[in-house]
Amino acid sequence: MTKHESTAVEQNTTRRRGVGLRALNPERASPGFTLFSPLIWGDGKVYLVDLHGNVVHTWNMRYPPGLSGYLTERGTLFYNGRTSEDSFLSRFPFKGGVVLEADWNGKVLWEVRHPDHHHHGILLRNGNVLLNCMGRVPDEIARRVKGGVEEDRFPSGQYAPRQEADAGKMYSDYLAEVTPAGKTVWEWRTWEHLDPVEDGITEIQAPRTLWAQGNSVLELPDGDILTSYRPTSTVLRISRKTGKIVWKLSSPTVAGQHAPTPLGNGNILIFDNGVHRLDDSMPFSRVIEVDPASNKIAWKYQDRPAWNFFSPRMGNAQRLPNGNTLVCESSFGRFFEVTAEGEIVWEYVNPFFGRPFFAGEPTTQGNLVFRALRYSADEIGRAKATARA
Repeated sequence: MTKHESTAVEQNTTRRRGVGLRALNPERASPGFTLFSPLIWGDGKVYLVDLHGNVVHTWNMRYPPGLSGYLTERGTLFYNGRTSEDSFLSRFPFKGGVVLEADWNGKVLWEVRHPDHHHHGILLRNGNVLLNCMGRVPDEIARRVKGGVEEDRFPSGQYAPRQEADAGKMYSDYLAEVTPAGKTVWEWRTWEHLDPVEDGITEIQAPRTLWAQGNSVLELPDGDILTSYRPTSTVLRISRKTGKIVWKLSSPTVAGQHAPTPLGNGNILIFDNGVHRLDDSMPFSRVIEVDPASNKIAWKYQDRPAWNFFSPRMGNAQRLPNGNTLVCESSFGRFFEVTAEGEIVWEYVNPFFGRPFFAGEPTTQGNLVFRALRYSADEIGRAKATARA
């Protein structure tokens, strides 16, 4: 090589730092397989990798993720997909539109479409589905909502341009329970239960177009619903019987959080994104375990220094059988497992890149993942059996 020759340098920062398996302590990592679906335009692949980073199975879905999937108790894949129909949600990266159940081989057993569906949906114990949906807020309520930035003053590039018909409108989350036949049997609307001032938009750079934008919904053992709203930095427990809010966690404990999950000890595990924190000038992500009786933090993980771990959007955490915690740092496709003391014992970076679900240059390459979940060998065995059922 002459002094004028050079070796090409990888210009994608995440790729340059290394992908695939990055670390493994087999004695301390919780055994199992990790499921994830990269957020890539036109690609509906769901991957399952072992602790060594080997892809052991792939589902090929007919829809790109809108935004993820998980294995049900009976071993099927429940998948949230993004449909191509044009709607208000089409310009946002979190558009959904369809949920479905598939077997190990990807055979679709049934699917339900809903034009307002976004982010997340789950299979309920009664066989129906519960969906995060987005609906228009009545103007008299919208005018009273505190916070947020009007879109004509909002920095461009994060979302596709809005349609003229949507100018001046505000949207917020509602929950919809839908039967497999597509009939809506129950709804819960944020604008009928949240206070426009007390539960206003806490994110400094969040658009007023989206008030209480949900990103997670979960059915608790007693039938109550646990859900999360990012722009308002709010986690709620909703009584399924009365529709009343029976528990609330808000800022400054959380800031733009995702994926609240109940633990066996009664506490709630939360991925706290940390954008626009009210109690710290520096944004950083952490995972917190909150005691709902006091709303105090019982356990947390954050990196040292704190800014080494930060996903401005998305993310989840899962408490594993051995007491460790699996974390998905979504914006960089990084999954890692930490002990109760905060020691990393497994790390993997999604190696599958493509154009991600956000506005920007068409050549932008990303490896974003909404959620990652770990499953045991027994759970994977049940999933394999669905292909023979």
